[in-house]
Amino acid sequence: MTVTEACRLLGLRAPVGADGLSAAFRRAAKAAHPDSAGGDVERFRAVIDAYHLLQAHPAPLPVPVTPHPAEKAFTPPPLLVITPMQALHGGCVSLKLSGRRLLVHIPPGIRTADRVRLDDGQQVPVMIRPADDMSVLNGDLFVTHRIAHRYLRDGGRIEIDTHAGPQVAWLVPDMVEPVRLCFKGLGLPARGTRPAGDLFVKLEGCDDMPSAVEDMLARFTRVWTDHSAAA
Repeated sequence: MTVTEACRLLGLRAPVGADGLSAAFRRAAKAAHPDSAGGDVERFRAVIDAYHLLQAHPAPLPVPVTPHPAEKAFTPPPLLVITPMQALHGGCVSLKLSGRRLLVHIPPGIRTADRVRLDDGQQVPVMIRPADDMSVLNGDLFVTHRIAHRYLRDGGRIEIDTHAGPQVAWLVPDMVEPVRLCFKGLGLPARGTRPAGDLFVKLEGCDDMPSAVEDMLARFTRVWTDHSAAA
């Protein structure tokens, strides 16, 4: 993004100082925010980038006069935003491009900054955003799991539900929070020359967790309710 494009994106038509730049940014960010009518995630992100660019530029800013009618407004480059679960399993993701909605197929194990090729040959970068207490760094997956405080105090066997099925871990008494467990090879699957990542589970103590008997009963109910209803 050039300084000229950044000025147009913030609606600046004359040289401004730091206060004027901040006021222009607030107006543009409010209009572009996804929660506002007509707002858009890509435009909102471009407004933030424009503000940071102009902050680093020596004042007063060389703001152009009214843009020429033939010049096109700045359009932020397309970006394919996916969740950690979509990065794990792949599938089809919706992408807004030039006013159209496209379904883009992504392979399992795709990483942030990887590019997917569209039917027209254009390559779009990927960004994995945290969702549902889950985040991704490189190929590693990070999740949070809540357990009763008594396990951190007394230790014992715990079972953690993960995307790869239940995983068992043994805790020693008097563990100091935060407690992190690592399960090798359970992060994003291998892709190309990059190996599979690891799964890191952060344990958080909670007072209102069910007892072991209550948890077992809940698991039994989840497994057998559908079968009994079908019978």
